[in-house]
Amino acid sequence: MAHLLIIEDNNSMREAMEAMVKRMNHTCATASCGTDGIELVRRQKFDLIITDYKMDDIDGMQVLQQIKQQSPETDVLMITAYGTVELAVEAMKAGAIDFITKPFSHDEFKLKIETLLVRIAERQELARMHDENRYLREALEVQFNFGEIVGDSAPMQQVYKTISKVAPTSSSVMIYGESGTGKELIARAIHKTSPRSQYPFVRVHCGALAEGVLESELFGHEKGAFTGAVSRKKGRFELAHLGTIFLDEIGDISPGMQLKLLRVVQERELERVGGEETIQVDVRILAATHRNLQQAVKDGTFREDLYYRLHILPIYLPPLRERHEDIPVLVQHFLKKVGAEVNKPDLQISDAAIHTLKQYRWPGNIRELENVIERAAVLCETNVIQMTDLPFLHESRAHEVNQTYSDSLDLTETLEKIEKQLIETALERAKGVKSEAARLLNVKTSALYYKLEKYGLIEKSVQDNSGIDL
Repeated sequence: MAHLLIIEDNNSMREAMEAMVKRMNHTCATASCGTDGIELVRRQKFDLIITDYKMDDIDGMQVLQQIKQQSPETDVLMITAYGTVELAVEAMKAGAIDFITKPFSHDEFKLKIETLLVRIAERQELARMHDENRYLREALEVQFNFGEIVGDSAPMQQVYKTISKVAPTSSSVMIYGESGTGKELIARAIHKTSPRSQYPFVRVHCGALAEGVLESELFGHEKGAFTGAVSRKKGRFELAHLGTIFLDEIGDISPGMQLKLLRVVQERELERVGGEETIQVDVRILAATHRNLQQAVKDGTFREDLYYRLHILPIYLPPLRERHEDIPVLVQHFLKKVGAEVNKPDLQISDAAIHTLKQYRWPGNIRELENVIERAAVLCETNVIQMTDLPFLHESRAHEVNQTYSDSLDLTETLEKIEKQLIETALERAKGVKSEAARLLNVKTSALYYKLEKYGLIEKSVQDNSGIDL
């Protein structure tokens, strides 16, 4: 069903065309003069406008020109008098989609309208596909830090169960997790296993955009809405119609944007920036944040009504330090990925290096782990990553030790923790050989052996080739 506008100052003619359009099961608005018709175009969107050329206030050519200035994509059918071929040609040059000459029959008018509406619908579908393809091209240019969800730990098993429960619904999902934990992967997994999977998945990084830019990205804008708006642009909500929109870092948006977003979340309708047309959208909303939104609501920095609209089905992603058992499988995943990129298809990692990775707390989570593997892969001289290929990680661990124990006022306890940490680091660098670890620590081997027993680190040592414990 299309929405048409008829601009005709002859009452009988206007009413007859309106009746014909409605019998074709289309909606129709009318205007008795060109000025009123132009005002209607300013307030509403029409699929096709039918205007007479000869009218008392302004003629159809002026109407056509002003409509094209306001809404270039709106199609206009010009009604001309018999024998005015030159006028019809002029109208087509000015942007009219077609013309029809008076007098015309009911069947001629019906066929003309139906043919034009088919052409318009096809063109609109092509434009929609162009917009979607443009977004998909942009999305493909983004290099994601991981290609799939990896992990078999108990916390991740709980995440998988939650995804399987929430995916079949259309309810909003809020994904909580620190930076680098893979919140977008979870959102994509929900979309991929949902009934909307055949429709677009559209991502918006809310925290990376200024308020004005974010509003335009979310809701779109009309031509001339602001400096640089040279054409109409559909927003991400429109592009996600029938699919899923992922609002990443939703906790970073301003109070003003929270209010504007609330209406879309509640009513599933919006207006483009600089426009007055109300656009209905059918989208599923997935949001993510690294912030504590419940605390933000208490602090007054996040709207309570928006919070409860989004926090219907929460998912909590564990940080990597709480799922160390997943590190080996994650490392193997990244070895394959990074190995192909650096031309080391058989890239491997030593057990000692894996042990080092498992001891680290990973403040940057999975994203940091991938970066570490990539850096080590580039630096290592063989196809096997060793502990010596992770010097930057040792520096990070030393900094972490300082951060971890700086708040303690118990000197003995603090020194013992630091001592144990340094011994562990030395053993890792020495590949478990106590004599080498003692050399690195600048202590006697006998003194180190005493410390190993004290801190329960004997199992981390190894034997030399003669079988004698070192």
